[in-house]
Amino acid sequence: MSSSDDRLADFTAGPRLLVISLMALVVGVMSAFVARALVWLIGTFTNLAYYQRFSSELVSPADNHLGYWAILVPMVGGLIVGLMARYGTDRIRGHGIPEAMEAILIGRSRMSAKVAILKPISSAVSIGTGGPFGAEGPIIATGGAFGSLFAQGFHLSAAERKTLLVAGASAGMAAIFATPLAAVLLAVELLLFEWKPRSFIPVAAACAMAAAVRVPLLGEGPIFPVPLHAVLPWRELAFSLPIGIVAGFASGCLTWLVYACEDLFARVPLNQMWWPVLGGAVVGIGGLIQPHALGVGYDIIGGLLQGKIVGWFLVSLLVTKAVIWSFALGSGTSGGVLAPLLIMGGALGALEAHVIRPGESGLWGLMSMAAVMGGTMRSPLTAVAFMLELTGDFTALPGLLVACAAAHGVTVLFMRRSILTEKVARRGYHVSREYSVSPLARVRVQDVMERDVPTLTPDTLVQAVGNSIAAGDPKLGHRHAWPIVSVDGQLVGLLTRGDLMKALGRPDAAELTVATAGSQKLTVTYPDELAEEAVAKMARLNVGRLPVVERSNPRKFVGYLGRTGIATAWQLLLNEEEVREAGWLTAQGRLFRMQVRRVLGRLTAP
Repeated sequence: MSSSDDRLADFTAGPRLLVISLMALVVGVMSAFVARALVWLIGTFTNLAYYQRFSSELVSPADNHLGYWAILVPMVGGLIVGLMARYGTDRIRGHGIPEAMEAILIGRSRMSAKVAILKPISSAVSIGTGGPFGAEGPIIATGGAFGSLFAQGFHLSAAERKTLLVAGASAGMAAIFATPLAAVLLAVELLLFEWKPRSFIPVAAACAMAAAVRVPLLGEGPIFPVPLHAVLPWRELAFSLPIGIVAGFASGCLTWLVYACEDLFARVPLNQMWWPVLGGAVVGIGGLIQPHALGVGYDIIGGLLQGKIVGWFLVSLLVTKAVIWSFALGSGTSGGVLAPLLIMGGALGALEAHVIRPGESGLWGLMSMAAVMGGTMRSPLTAVAFMLELTGDFTALPGLLVACAAAHGVTVLFMRRSILTEKVARRGYHVSREYSVSPLARVRVQDVMERDVPTLTPDTLVQAVGNSIAAGDPKLGHRHAWPIVSVDGQLVGLLTRGDLMKALGRPDAAELTVATAGSQKLTVTYPDELAEEAVAKMARLNVGRLPVVERSNPRKFVGYLGRTGIATAWQLLLNEEEVREAGWLTAQGRLFRMQVRRVLGRLTAP
């Protein structure tokens, strides 16, 4: 094995990874305490708003005795959130994950202290006054803000700040739901925008730490345990496919409904501060129709998973929750999307169970929960792991995988963006959710460099080069730079068109040689170097070409890497993606058609 092969590794992580991982452990502890504070706030505000008592126990607003006065509760909550957004920061609006994505993509992973303080308070007020939201979006935004603030206290790069921001966000989710694996997958599928050990390992460390600290703070998981279902035979496993397909279309409808409500509020001739009040009115009226649609709804999720909720109650729950959630979220209040998606998905699955197998509504509710979550958020692996960790029912894994993949396929084919990325797109930014290895990281310089390159000897006159170009010399005319190479193949310098034009304008141009006019302090690349590394050199120096020399003899010129070589690397990828090649079945089919034509020709011949 050559020394160059020893130099190249599968991953690019260095010792800095250990430092960031230790910092991530601290962030994980912080996020666990933030999660505990958020749960305490939600319980406290719910008890104050609906039962006029001071308690932090998580309770459902459904058992209140306020009567028609209950309509005012979410309206007052909406007013408080609107005031906080107007006079605090409008970054508290929405469900948290798009805000974290935007901070990563365009904010160099910097989040403000206002978000860290006001987001959990506004979300607790919104949920505590009946808002049909979950706690995961707020904790992702809040944990991310604390991670970002912690990172801003140190001398870190934007990429390292991003890692700690995501570590805080995902650790918060791990602490709220006792789902460390799902939290890590959420980071990979939604927030990191890369798949590298430098970020994955610190995030995993933070999630593991948060899950451990959660035990004394919030208790052990799983938080929605269900009895293990029997392993599904293939006939029943096949039902997971239509469950996922229906969930995929439901995901599209829910996404459309949320943004239709947002567009509706945008036409309301009132200051944006008042929109959550109007959304709160819809929530209050919906609460009179179906009180169990209010609040975070963890009791409803548990009932759906255990198959205890059946009949017309499911229809009422599904419709009411979808309407009030969409209106409230579209009004710009603060709250999460995950728990509502679980409730709506579970209700849909329980309804479908009447067609598939009435006695197993909990199982099909579980499948549909995961599929609606995975389809709406475009995060199928997160959804599978999330439901497994929430319930502990690992026998459901094959069905969950089929359902989530089917829902994901439907939304990918029929929806341009998810409920999360649509928010970012409406702010003028595009998010690509497809990760792949760059073609520049798959080829070496020697695979794409030019080998037969026109060169200049050091004593060539500048005037002669200019005359050759003016005469239309095909070897020199179309190039933007020319390597200066001695007769024994040693690289002396590089003459660019800019160098040439400056030299021709000098009074001594007739006597000037290219060795004098060209650049002699050169950055070079090597044949065994990855094209990605060479392009990084070009970007840092703002140049469009690099001479290629032997690694063992840095003056031995062997080639030239320019824009054409870089384009060649991308062309290789395009060929793999777009060029379809005939297979052996295609060839056999072509031969069969030819034989059929011959036979028909003989039969029809006179």
